[in-house]
Amino acid sequence: MIIRRAFYHWQFIAAGALPLWLLVGSAIFGSGAWAVLGIFFGAVLIGLGLLLVALVIYARKDVRETRALSYADVGVLTLWHALIIAIPFSTDAAGWLSVLVIIGGLGVFWFVVWELFDAARRRVLAMVDLVEQQANGQSAPSSSSSTAPHPLPNRPRPHETKTAPTFGRSAKPEVIVIEEKRDRT
Repeated sequence: MIIRRAFYHWQFIAAGALPLWLLVGSAIFGSGAWAVLGIFFGAVLIGLGLLLVALVIYARKDVRETRALSYADVGVLTLWHALIIAIPFSTDAAGWLSVLVIIGGLGVFWFVVWELFDAARRRVLAMVDLVEQQANGQSAPSSSSSTAPHPLPNRPRPHETKTAPTFGRSAKPEVIVIEEKRDRT
């Protein structure tokens, strides 16, 4: 849990620290002036990508509540950040590492978008299940914020009839009739 919480805070710090490392590291480890200029523009784009991924991860409610990432998030972010950190160390392989960073960044982005939609789907299914349980007169489950996926409930067949729920009222509804007069002018 400590690592997951540390990565929760690190992902926002990394949006500024890793691009700065690219600039400083490439200057320290012997890249030419033109290479550092090219790395500057790449570092800006990588910083924006890191920030975008961090915001998509932060959009998940379970991440905000626990202030911890999932183990899958930690794994993909570790790989992506390690590739970014490795770029200044090897000027010979910097081109290939840059391609891997871009491919890895796109993969990480689509992975966290998929996790966001999966978490939203689980929450919607849990809410649908809760509403249907309450509509059927059953009591609410003890934990409505479970993250386990719920199967779709059994739907009644078209030839089956079902009585309407009364929600604690008598079967005969009270009706109030309000007469209104219309001016026909």
